[in-house]
Amino acid sequence: MRHSPRFQSLMNSAAPLSELDERAREVFRQIVETYLETGEPVGSRTLSRGGVHLSPASIRNTMQDLSALGLLSAPHISAGRLPTHQGLRLFVDGLLEIGDLSENAKQDIEARLMAKGRTFDAALHEAGNLLSGLAGGAGLVMTPVFESGVKHVEFISLGIDQALAVLVYDDGRVENRLMPLAPGTTPSVLMEASNYLNARLKGRTLGEARTLLKAELDTERLRLDEAAAALIEAGLAVWSGGDQEKRALIVRGRSNLLEGAETLEDLERVRSLFDDLEQKEELIDLLDDVMDAQGVRIFIGAESKLFSLSGSAVIAAPYMMRESRTGGPRVVGAIGIIGPTRLNYARIIPLVDYTAKLLGRLLD
Repeated sequence: MRHSPRFQSLMNSAAPLSELDERAREVFRQIVETYLETGEPVGSRTLSRGGVHLSPASIRNTMQDLSALGLLSAPHISAGRLPTHQGLRLFVDGLLEIGDLSENAKQDIEARLMAKGRTFDAALHEAGNLLSGLAGGAGLVMTPVFESGVKHVEFISLGIDQALAVLVYDDGRVENRLMPLAPGTTPSVLMEASNYLNARLKGRTLGEARTLLKAELDTERLRLDEAAAALIEAGLAVWSGGDQEKRALIVRGRSNLLEGAETLEDLERVRSLFDDLEQKEELIDLLDDVMDAQGVRIFIGAESKLFSLSGSAVIAAPYMMRESRTGGPRVVGAIGIIGPTRLNYARIIPLVDYTAKLLGRLLD
């Protein structure tokens, strides 16, 4: 058994693996693997014919014990058993065998994401398409949040009531942002504000600068022109929140979620999931949790409030870029796949992990 070194557990199962003896583990593993393959309840006869060397009666007794532990459920009295969300969590954390992508698969993914001339924005959209196509669910991509240090700031007058703020970052990005001007703001005021910020911003992110200068502005206000102080304060307030406001969520492959939905219950689950996908802010909050992790994270069913009704699962990973000041990695975004809880976890975990690493390489 090999677990991904970057896989982070969200263990929240009804019973720890240590409570299961060898027979219970084997029956439980076979039930979950069969369910993930077929999507159907699994009965004792299916297991006895499929490699579990126990009588149907012994298997049924073990299934009852697993149900009592909260790991299995029965949709109908006479039906077989399905793993609960807690059961799936236990399986993923303790019994799932995770393989690795083949070299051919890695080369194909790399060719699609890193095509010559492709911008990073285009690569993000392609990553969503790629994950949805290969994993059979909907691909989720959260666009990056950049926090590079500021190299240079300059205010350029565009008229009596508006200026253009030009921000040059350490990573080479250049941003132009419009700023309102107070009546009577002169070119010398714009120069004073530019010089003040350049002396203090260099190498700091906008968020760091806002914290540093908030207190300083109160004492420096007497030495600064009133209009210059107001422009500096307004600029820092707007700029330091801009990265969060510009985050976007890319969703690709919604139609894949309809595949295999045959019963009314399946269609209702998909309809509920479509409603979940419209809750962009909640999805971004979920991926924010992924950005706090060091590797792949998995959310199953009710582990996330967002999917408590649709009973869906998310497999996601952060992608990173190299910090220009320290040379170390810094998380800037996240990608993942969303689908029914019977996703092919063993295949999708390394797929998401490798795609996230490639996006990091593109940023570097």
